[in-house]
Amino acid sequence: MEAKLNELKNRLSEVADLNAAGAVLGWDQATYMPAGGAEARGRQLATLGSLSQAKFTDAEVGRLLDALEPWAAQQAPDSDDAALIRKTRKDYDKQVKVSADWVARANLHIAKSYQAWTEARPANDFKSVEDHLKTTLDLSREYANFFPGYDHIADPLIDGPDPGMQASSIRSVFSELREQLVPLVQAITSQAETDDSALRHSYPEKEQLDFGLAVIKDFGFDFNRGRQDMTHHPFCTTFSISDVRITTRAQENYLADALFSTLHEAGHAMYEQGVNPAYEATPLAGGTSSGVHESQSRTWENIVGRSRGFWQHYYPKLQAMFPGQLKGVNLDTFYRAINKVERSLIRTDADEVTYNLHVMLRFDLELQLLEGTLEIKDLPAAWHARYKSDLGIQAPSDVDGVLQDVHWYAGFIGGSFQGYTLGNIMSALFYDAALQAHPSIPQEVASGQFGTLHTWLRENIYDYGSKYEPNELIERVTGGPLRIEPYIKYLRDKYGKLYTLS
Repeated sequence: MEAKLNELKNRLSEVADLNAAGAVLGWDQATYMPAGGAEARGRQLATLGSLSQAKFTDAEVGRLLDALEPWAAQQAPDSDDAALIRKTRKDYDKQVKVSADWVARANLHIAKSYQAWTEARPANDFKSVEDHLKTTLDLSREYANFFPGYDHIADPLIDGPDPGMQASSIRSVFSELREQLVPLVQAITSQAETDDSALRHSYPEKEQLDFGLAVIKDFGFDFNRGRQDMTHHPFCTTFSISDVRITTRAQENYLADALFSTLHEAGHAMYEQGVNPAYEATPLAGGTSSGVHESQSRTWENIVGRSRGFWQHYYPKLQAMFPGQLKGVNLDTFYRAINKVERSLIRTDADEVTYNLHVMLRFDLELQLLEGTLEIKDLPAAWHARYKSDLGIQAPSDVDGVLQDVHWYAGFIGGSFQGYTLGNIMSALFYDAALQAHPSIPQEVASGQFGTLHTWLRENIYDYGSKYEPNELIERVTGGPLRIEPYIKYLRDKYGKLYTLS
């Protein structure tokens, strides 16, 4: 069995290396690649994707799993090797159903579609990507139909990023959450608008980036195993546990964009850097779901990075870096500015209270597209209509409408957005558990000390990688299932004080 297990791990390592090479090319395309390289890059990514798929779905991998499963069933419940075999079997059974032709076409298309989006968005030219999006929708439906027997066509697409979740269960959670959020948004936005002009002076890009990098170093981001670069739409990507890259973007006239993007992506990266090194180059390496991943980025961006205690420590440092821009702006004014609640157009810039309304809107549109009740040509109008009905505003163009998010242009339709809201809910669940274990964490944050929180997250979440599926991990960490109450309490406590709500 040991020989067979080693052979399986060797095969999985080759697959991981091919995927990592593809990730390097994808990172380069989003950061440094000249526009002229798009066609060749698409071909290169398609080649690597096809090779990875062929190696992973090789019949010998199936035979090794068949031989190892009886042995794995006899191992201790927390055995890493048994978990590896279970996870690999699940992934293998899914991937053998997906045709190599689809993988090649999908990788080639995504590279072309992403490049088209980078040109279409600044030009406000949805028409130029409409056909790309039609192909994306066709490919998404094709993928779902590799797995017949689903309750909803989105289910196979959701199960990849968020195992154990279905369209029906997410709709239920979202409906419950919306009932709580809508009146909260109404109560806050009916008040006088918060002044956030302090964030909108001229802030040189280099100083913005330097400040964010200093903060995430304090958080625990390991620069010996990671770096940050600039891109159109911030993301985190992993080449190995020892090489995790993040990206950000900066607006000279808006301080919050680069800073909170950096904190957000660092949360993703610290999760990846914290995975058990023994899982390297196996399916256990990396976060267990998009929802759990987002819980970590939102913890560091919002629960920590937008807390008053955090800024008690860092605001004097920020003022020292930007003395002219922040002269006469006290801590309370700045704290209210970075937590301003408003009906806004951009998801990534949205405040904590309205953010999930942006996500729910996109999730609903994805389902309609997959169901065939909404056509791609009608998507911009549907987008504007939903923003008008859900948030009471409408974008002046598609730049801040259907072109604002990269997901549908660099991936698939279905499963793209629900993880953001699931992550918000989980962030409060996990943070509550951390506070129960270490009540001193808020005081430590207020003095610029993050070691206790980072260590607790590493020991209880990061270290396990994908060993446990999300629902099992939530149960282990919090002692109960996914639930919205801690998240709603967090929002009501924080924003109740900020906006003096009854």
